[in-house]
Amino acid sequence: MEPMSLLAWIVVGLVAGWLASQVVPSRFGVIGDTIIGMLGALIGGFLFNEFGSTGTTGLDIWSIFVAFIGAVVLLVLIRAFSGQRVFRT
Repeated sequence: MEPMSLLAWIVVGLVAGWLASQVVPSRFGVIGDTIIGMLGALIGGFLFNEFGSTGTTGLDIWSIFVAFIGAVVLLVLIRAFSGQRVFRT
């Protein structure tokens, strides 16, 4: 398995971060959402590997899904530790 290129990380991070910000409200902007998505790819990849599944694999739908799950987890943790409500009502 080859590591993802920087451009692939940015694209996956941008899409996953934006999707996650639609589920868990955030005010980080495009750059912040991209970083959240990239960190989400790391977190999601770790979590999926721990449960016996494949983590991020490159620039594909599966990697975006894994990064999205990781980004949602990260945003929930950020909001929980900052004392903000987690989901929109």
